[in-house]
Formats: sequence, C-alpha cells, structure tokens
Amino acid sequence: MIRSELIKEVSENLEVTKKQATVLVNTIFDSIIEALTKGDKVEIRNFGSFKVKTRGPRKGRNPKTGASVDVPEKKVPFFKPGKELKNLIEG
Repeated sequence: MIRSELIKEVSENLEVTKKQATVLVNTIFDSIIEALTKGDKVEIRNFGSFKVKTRGPRKGRNPKTGASVDVPEKKVPFFKPGKELKNLIEG
C-alpha cells in the first residue's frame, strides 16, 4: 500500500474529504518522524513500535575496487511489530 492508497482508505472509512484525510495521514507521519528525530520511541499498541538504533562503525568493501573502506557509525530507523500484528500475519 502506498500513501495515496492509505489516504483513500482513511477518506472512505472516516467519510471525510481526501484533503482532510491527507492532512490527517501527513500529521501522523510527521509526528512519528519528529519523535524519532528527537530520539524518542513511538509505540502504537497492538501494531508495533518505532525507534532509532545506532549501527556501529565497521569495515566495508568497495565492490568496484575490492579495497577495504571504513563505514562510519550511523543511525537507522527500526520497526518492531507488536504481538497482535505478528499473530495476524502468521495466521
């Protein structure tokens, strides 16, 4: 599902205009992004949680030359599905 399909779904389920649904969906996503940027964890009960993890520095390899390169530490977003979501997907 892409963002426009999600907006259409929200619009139909809440019986609001697509413009109102767009504002709602964008506000939710922006809030999650803002919280993660600040280093906060976002937990949505029965769905899952989002947090930022730090990947340590490591040695990598340039695929073109085969030379060893240092890959610096970086922060990456991480999603952990909730128990209920896992159970629904597993069947």
